[in-house]
Amino acid sequence: MEATAEEFEALVVDALDTIPSELARLMDNVVVLVEENAPADEPDLLGLYDGVPLTERDSTYTFAVPDRILLFRGPLLAMCTDADELVEEIGITVVHEVAHHFGIDDASLHAWGWG
Repeated sequence: MEATAEEFEALVVDALDTIPSELARLMDNVVVLVEENAPADEPDLLGLYDGVPLTERDSTYTFAVPDRILLFRGPLLAMCTDADELVEEIGITVVHEVAHHFGIDDASLHAWGWG
């Protein structure tokens, strides 16, 4: 699958726009970034949440650098065969990583069908 960096980022923005506004308003101190490649030790990784979930923050959580939600363009493009599949996989990955920001673990996500 082919998509320019700009096209890919626009799809990420579209996926973020599907998050209900009630939840989006609760997201705090988090940035969403697109990286070309996943970490070398996990080359097939599609996304990653790097930070302190909202459920684990307390009064000592001050002046912290923003949490990061990373989407890895290369692996997402490599796994998709067409534009529709890419849109779907970006959407799933965004939901998955945003869920981690809210403190939802992989086991719960898998149980709910979010890979």
